[in-house]
Amino acid sequence: MLKYIVKRVAIFIPTLFAISLLAFAISINSPGDPVEILYAGNSGNGEGQTSQSQSAQLGKKKLRQQLGLDLPVFYFTLTNFASPDTLYRIYNPQTKESLNRLIDAYGNWETISVWYHSLEELKETIPLLGIDTGLTTAAEKENAANKLDEIRQEINSLFLCYEDVVISSKLTKLQKLAENNSNRNNLSVLLAPPLAKSKAAFAAMENNSSKWKTWIPAIKVYGNNQYHRWLFGDGNPLTGKGSKNTKGIIRGDFGISYSTKLPVSEIISHALPWSVFLTLISVFLAYLISIPVGIKSAANRGGIFDRSSSLILFMLYSLPVFFLATLLMMTFANPAVFNIFPANGVKPVAGYPDGISLWEKFKLSLPYLILPLICYTYSSLAFLSRTMRVAMLEVIGQDYIRTAKAKGLSNYLVIYKHGLRNALLPLITVFSNIFPIAVGGAVIIEVIFGIPGMGQEIYQAIGNKDYTMVVAVFTLSGFMTLIGYLVADILYAIADPRISYSKT
Repeated sequence: MLKYIVKRVAIFIPTLFAISLLAFAISINSPGDPVEILYAGNSGNGEGQTSQSQSAQLGKKKLRQQLGLDLPVFYFTLTNFASPDTLYRIYNPQTKESLNRLIDAYGNWETISVWYHSLEELKETIPLLGIDTGLTTAAEKENAANKLDEIRQEINSLFLCYEDVVISSKLTKLQKLAENNSNRNNLSVLLAPPLAKSKAAFAAMENNSSKWKTWIPAIKVYGNNQYHRWLFGDGNPLTGKGSKNTKGIIRGDFGISYSTKLPVSEIISHALPWSVFLTLISVFLAYLISIPVGIKSAANRGGIFDRSSSLILFMLYSLPVFFLATLLMMTFANPAVFNIFPANGVKPVAGYPDGISLWEKFKLSLPYLILPLICYTYSSLAFLSRTMRVAMLEVIGQDYIRTAKAKGLSNYLVIYKHGLRNALLPLITVFSNIFPIAVGGAVIIEVIFGIPGMGQEIYQAIGNKDYTMVVAVFTLSGFMTLIGYLVADILYAIADPRISYSKT
């Protein structure tokens, strides 16, 4: 058995690698810019708009470095000989797309790089542009402001252009706007040097085309990249020592929540115990009730108990969980009907008193958990009872059961000693699913009853587009699914001694 477990764990490694790759792909392709989302609302209220903008740019750049978004995405990338190995440093996806189009069109990164840096120099003149203080009338000031806005828009739009005709027309337009502007007298002086550099860089890019380089495939290799950092952290890959911003998901660090700005691992550590507790209790109750019901129904097939239990269980199974949860709340947590149980939460509003034991905490929380536990349990109870009944009916029809009966063994010994173990195998398969369920929680039940578990957190994460939380739950669910399969295999061998893994 030990050898089999070691082999299964070894097989889990490539599976976990595939799960991590899929989770990482989801995280980097999720809508929105993580830097913009996390930085929203954090900018100060400086006196000048220009200083605010510069401070925001510096803050975003620092946050991008902390998140590792200034690194290449993966260990390698398939590209062509013309593309550089530093294009990942251009974070703006539209600018990066424009540069890729220019590479495809001209194939000479040296000249394209000069063109890009000339645009950066041109962009640096934008904060220096302003309205001439010598203008007196409101119409003159408004006209000058509109011209300045037009210049800024044209400069920024050059970063997104890749067609030579469009680039040429925009450079010509900028030249005319600078010369014919009624603004500062030195406006043309400010724009002239960087604009001349941009024109020269564009001409060099057109005249020194090397498109043949785009036809030669190439592989760019990166040791330090976003996936490596996301997986192992920014410290030592083995020990995690020296980590500054993240320890990696293998050490439980899933990043920062977009909505709460708190570590995702901290949110999970507060929510997971409630979902695990409710899941384990409900599964224990479901198995405790469903196994005897299924066995008795199979042993008395067609009898009154079998038919009545089948009717009741099918009725329970057909009830939607949101309907039953609302019905129970409106009936047993309603002051106008039966005000027996609290309607919301998992503990008193004032919290637990200081110094009380775990058992006393459980007794205080028990009234809050009864209605949710009923909703957690009833549907699985119906399903497990039917599964147990079908499995037991199949076992009862086997030859060894008829042989045991022919030897004069009691019906109790035949069913519970000889038949039960084999009939448990389908229920063990179902049991393996509780591990990912415990991580995912029960969204509808937790939202209705206000349980601060994983279901509640997932619901809020989806509503707030908190993709770091969604990816964390996805990754943990995949890992716990593998654990569930391993536990199921071990329980198979315990339930049926004929199952042996020693030769596998």
